[in-house]
Amino acid sequence: MTLAEAQKAVDDWIKEHGVRYFSELTNMAVLTEEVGELARLIARKYGDQSFKPGEEKVDLADEMADVLWVLLCLANQTGVDMTSAFKKNLQKKTNRDRQRHKQNPKLK
Repeated sequence: MTLAEAQKAVDDWIKEHGVRYFSELTNMAVLTEEVGELARLIARKYGDQSFKPGEEKVDLADEMADVLWVLLCLANQTGVDMTSAFKKNLQKKTNRDRQRHKQNPKLK
C-alpha cells in the first residue's frame, strides 16, 4: 500500500464508519496519546523499564499503525499529500546530512 492509498483508505473508512473526522486539535491530542503508548511499549521492550503483569502482549506493529492512522487523518484534514511531503523531506535530509552521519565519530 502506498502512502496515497493509505490516505485514501483512512478517508474512506472515516466516511463509512467514523461519521466525520475529529477536529484537528483533537486529532493532535490523540496523536500525542498514541505516540505516548508507543513510547511506553518501547521503553519496556527495549529500554530499562519492565512490563506490568498483563502488559507483555502489547503489539508493537499495532501501536505504530495507530500513530500512522492519526497522522494520516491529520494529513487528510489539512490537505497534506504525504507522498509528496515524504519525498521532499527525504531530499531535505539527503542534502543536509549526506556526509554528516558518515563523519560522526560517535557512529563508528
